[in-house]
Parts: sequence; C-alpha cells; structure tokens
Amino acid sequence: MAGNALCLRSYQLISLGQAATDLTDKSLEVAARSAQPAVKSLLYQRGAWTYAVAGNAERTAFALGQAEEALGNNHVPAEAPDWASWAHSQTELEIIAGRCWTELRRPLRAVPALEAAMAKYDDSHARDKSLYLSWLADAYLDAGEVEHAATSLGRAFDLSSNVASARPQQRLGAVLDQFEDHKSVAGVADLLARRPANPVQVGR
Repeated sequence: MAGNALCLRSYQLISLGQAATDLTDKSLEVAARSAQPAVKSLLYQRGAWTYAVAGNAERTAFALGQAEEALGNNHVPAEAPDWASWAHSQTELEIIAGRCWTELRRPLRAVPALEAAMAKYDDSHARDKSLYLSWLADAYLDAGEVEHAATSLGRAFDLSSNVASARPQQRLGAVLDQFEDHKSVAGVADLLARRPANPVQVGR
C-alpha cells in the first residue's frame, strides 16, 4: 500500500505539472521488495509513466522492463490485491508502454505496443479505448503517418460519441489540433469537421 500511495501522489503532482520522480524512485524500491507480481506490475507501470512525463527515457525503459518481468512471473505467493490485479496483464502493459513512448516521441516503439493492445481491447470499454486510440493517433503523427493517424483518431471519435465524459472529447480535441497543417491529406478534412461545436457542453 505504501508504494501505491507514493505512485498516486506522483500522479497527482503530474496533473499539476510536476514530475515527482523522487516519489517514483521510492515507489519502485517498494516494488523491488514486493513478492507479489501484480503489485510489481502496477508500481513499475505507473513509475514508467512518471519517468516518461519527466522525459527520462532510460528510467522509463527500465521500469517497463521490470513490469514485463513481473508479468512473466507465474509464481504467485498469495492472491493479488484488488488495487493492483487489474494492471497485471499483457494488454495493460502494452497500453502504458505505448503511452510512455508516445510521450517520449518514440513512435517506432509506441505504435506496435498500442496497435497490439487495441487489437485485443473490447469496444465496449468505449471511454478508455477512445483515449488510447488518441495516443495511437499521436504516435502515428510523430511517425509522419498522417493517414494512419487520421484513421485512429476517427475510430476514437466513433467510440466516444456516446460517452458521457468530457475527458475523451478534450483529449481528442487536443490531438485533432495537430491535423490542422495536414488538411490536404486524405480523410483529414472530414476528421476536422468532427470537432464538437462547443466542447464545454460535453457532459462529464
């Protein structure tokens, strides 16, 4: 629980524009001592994200590697705690890896991870999948693959159309702004036309 508390505090500081890698370092020390693979998975995945936001590619890669190692550990000493078990899956690891490498502007690493995850992620989880597809679109843009990016963001808009949450529309709108300089590319003009007329009216 101590490691999780440190991770959560790091996330709170990230939302305020502060990358608290000192707290992340401490949470990873807890992860290293834990005998529970699911706890390791969660702490290392969250740690990877804070390092990515801080721009530290080396530490991001280390944390992702440790999370992958934890995922491959089939020896479970006890039932995983609920607060950690959800992250202990290949799909969740691929998602966070893809997001990390997108944040670090490493599309050659980000795209394969996110494509693999999205191929398995059910459309019924519309809110989350639309957000993850926006990261995939972002990564494709970094790779110069504008058409693929437009396709991914279009799928995200499709999924988010009936989601009663402001976050997907805000995130999708931010990624959509990056397409303004690519209006001549096939599909981009139609994509830009999908921008909500008044995003502040989108329900939370």
